[in-house]
This record gives sequence, C-alpha cells and structure tokens, in this order.
Amino acid sequence: MDTRSFPTKGNLMANKNSLALAKQGYELMDKKRNILINEIMAITDEVKAIRGEIDKTFAEAYSALEAANVQLGAKTVVDMADSVPMENSVKVYARSVMGAEVPEVVYEKTRKVPFYPFASTRESLDIAMEKFVKVKELTIRLSELENSAFRLATAINKTQKRANALKNITIPRYEELVKSISSSLEEKEREDFTRLKVIKRIKGA
Repeated sequence: MDTRSFPTKGNLMANKNSLALAKQGYELMDKKRNILINEIMAITDEVKAIRGEIDKTFAEAYSALEAANVQLGAKTVVDMADSVPMENSVKVYARSVMGAEVPEVVYEKTRKVPFYPFASTRESLDIAMEKFVKVKELTIRLSELENSAFRLATAINKTQKRANALKNITIPRYEELVKSISSSLEEKEREDFTRLKVIKRIKGA
C-alpha cells in the first residue's frame, strides 16, 4: 500500500505540496511548449521563403551557366570553376532555446571579386558565380533552420508528453489523495468530537 495515502496530517500537507508543485510544473511545461511552438512557427515561415528564393536563384544560376558554356565553352567554364577554393569556413555552434539545443552556423561570406581573370570571361560567368554563391549562402541558412526546426519539434514532443503526464496522471492522482485524506481526517474529527460529547455526557451524569 502507498504510504502517502495514509490519513495523517503529515501526508495531507505533503500531498498538497506535491499537488502544488505538479500544477506549477504543468504551467511551466505549457509555457515552454508555447514558446517553442512560436519559435518553430517563425522558423517555418523563413524556411518557406528561403526555399522559394533558392529555387528562383538556382534557375537564374543555371541559366547564366548555360549562357557561359555557350559563350566560353564548357571546358573553359570548368577550368574557371576549379579556381574557386573549397568552402571550409563554416562553423557550427549550439545555442539554447528553452533548454533545446539548436545549431547556429557561422561562416565567412565569399568575396564578390571573382577568383578568375576578367579578360578571358564573359558577364554570364560572373552572373552564374554570383548566383551560385547566393545559393550556397541560402543553403547554409536553410540547413541551419531545418535542423533547428527538427530539434525544436523533438523538444515540443517531449514537453507535450511531460505536460500531458502531469495534467492527466500526476495532478489527478495528488488531487485524489488530498481529497481522500481530507475526507478521512474530517470523518475522524467527527468521530472524535462525538466520542468527546459522549464522554462529557457520561461524566456529567
């Protein structure tokens, strides 16, 4: 038998305190869930905007690249592409949003001056490079946001489960214990009062 259910004043106070803590915990979980939901909604809106921008920029980049291939020849374009250094400036850190760790990506933006000579190229190649650089930057931001959204969704799910457990299991259990113990103590007090009245009446007789 659960000793917390014994009808004593100590258990009544302990269960009342536990009930108050459970209710406070539920309120905190509910607030945390709402904050996380607002955060993920803002991220979702930005993700949609970036995806649309990436699609548009990719189309413009490939159009410019096709023009450069025609004007300069595919081999020349490949040679120019080989002059572009590999991206290795991307660093991923972590920040906390209500206890949920989400990524924060930091990187050095590519310089706008091309890595190839101007004299032997056309404007189409410059446009293609500019557009692909923009695609890279958008992709970095998109990966940061999508990863953040996934982690926030996981945190929301865990928070919701904890809130549901408090609301549907823990709080009702302590409410029932408080009610049961209070009823038992009140019944005991009535019995003691009746017993005292009987004793007094007997002594008075």
